[in-house]
Amino acid sequence: MLVDDHTLTEEGLDARGGDPARVLVLACGALAREILALFKINKWDHMDLTCLPAKYHLYPEKIVDAVEQAVAKHCETYSQIFIAYADCGTGGLLQAKCEELGVEMIAGPHCYSFFEGNEVFAQTSEDEITAFYLTDFLVKQFDAFIMKPMGLDRHPELRDMYFGNYTKMVYQAQTNDPALDAKAVECAAKLGLPLERRFTGYGDLQAALAEIKAPD
Repeated sequence: MLVDDHTLTEEGLDARGGDPARVLVLACGALAREILALFKINKWDHMDLTCLPAKYHLYPEKIVDAVEQAVAKHCETYSQIFIAYADCGTGGLLQAKCEELGVEMIAGPHCYSFFEGNEVFAQTSEDEITAFYLTDFLVKQFDAFIMKPMGLDRHPELRDMYFGNYTKMVYQAQTNDPALDAKAVECAAKLGLPLERRFTGYGDLQAALAEIKAPD
């Protein structure tokens, strides 16, 4: 299944078909490539993927209703649906909605936490309150998610107003890709921040998906 990053950002990814004997993973579009990679690496052939638009990163108030609508859309053709979102700025509303709908979701406050590992992130987050985080997807889509929505492509003088209190950029790398490493350096330079690269791999995302078994 191939899809470009622009489509994942704006439109998400629709599931193909539907089968009660398979599990549907309903995810953020920013996680699509990582989840598909994990399906392939681990030979998880009992799961399908559908994604909401990755741009909901910018509008967390849209996530809960969009998840509810997607579950309603797919619950007749899948007997099990797993939500590959963390809280993601919903203030606990997504967890409450998932409990209401009877579906499970991945634990953690956001994807930066579960990529790092929720336990590790909880231990370090207070010391990194002034860190700005990026993942592979956000490095690729930096202009679409940061520069353009915040107007920095048109008004670079706003940079210090937005990011003056940040002390570093942390790139949580899911893959070892020299091209992405170089792009991350460019991203940090655009915000005037020192860059710290951490190879996290897939973190708790992999562990959460590994627990999903095929329906009986």
